[in-house]
Amino acid sequence: MADWPEGVGRRLYPTLPSTNTEALRLARAGEATPLWVLALEQTAGRGRRGNDWQGARGNFSASLAMRPDGPPAQAALRSFTAALALRDALIAVCGRADIFTLKWPNDVLAKGRKIAGILLESRDDTLCIGIGVNLATTPQVPGAAFAPVSLHELTGMAPDPETFLTELAAAFAAREAAFTTYGFAPIRTEWLAHAARLGETVTARLASRTEVGVFGTIDETGAIVLETAKGRLALPAAEIFFEG
Repeated sequence: MADWPEGVGRRLYPTLPSTNTEALRLARAGEATPLWVLALEQTAGRGRRGNDWQGARGNFSASLAMRPDGPPAQAALRSFTAALALRDALIAVCGRADIFTLKWPNDVLAKGRKIAGILLESRDDTLCIGIGVNLATTPQVPGAAFAPVSLHELTGMAPDPETFLTELAAAFAAREAAFTTYGFAPIRTEWLAHAARLGETVTARLASRTEVGVFGTIDETGAIVLETAKGRLALPAAEIFFEG
C-alpha cells in the first residue's frame, strides 16, 4: 500500500452534497492546499456539462483542492495528470493494467465501460479536481453514452474509499511532481499510450455542430485532434462518442 504524500492534507466526511463544493469552501476559508476531501457518500455530485454524478456508499467521491502556478490553460492540463494518476491507483488496487483506458477529455474506461470520471472547477486561485470512481457498485444511468461499470463487477475487488484515496493521492503527487518538473509533453505522451480509440473514427458533438473523424492525437494544449474530410481539426471541448 502507498504512503500518504508529505505536505498534502485530507478531510474525511461521512456524507456531503458535493466534495468539490466543500473543497472549494475550505480553500476559500484559508485551508492549506493541496487538500483532499473525501465523502463516504455524496448526495449531489456534479459531472461534466451539468450532469449528475452518483456517489453511493462504497464508491469513491473525492476532490483535490490545489493552487497551481501558471495560467488557467496550464492548470486545466491537470485533467490529464489526474487521469493518469487515477489509472495508476486502479492498477495498484487490482493489478489489472490491461483493462483500463483513458477517454478524452477526462474519463477512465474499464473494458470499454465508464468506471470513473473527473471534473475540474476553478475559483479564484484554486483549482478543484473532483473524482468519482465506481468501486463497489455499478450505478444505473439510463441512456448513458457509455455504460457504467464498477471495479467489483469486473474484478471482484472493492477497496474501501479511504484505502483508494491513499493510493490516488500518492499517484497524483508523483504525477504532479513530474508535470511541474518536465512539463506537459511526457504527460501527453503517456496519456496517448493509454488512450481509448486512438487511430479510430469517433464522433465529436459540439454545441452547434457534429464532427466525425479519426482520432489522431491530442495537441500541446490538450485539445483532441481529428483528421476529417474537411481537414485536421483541433477541438478544445466536445463530447466524444465511439463508432460501433
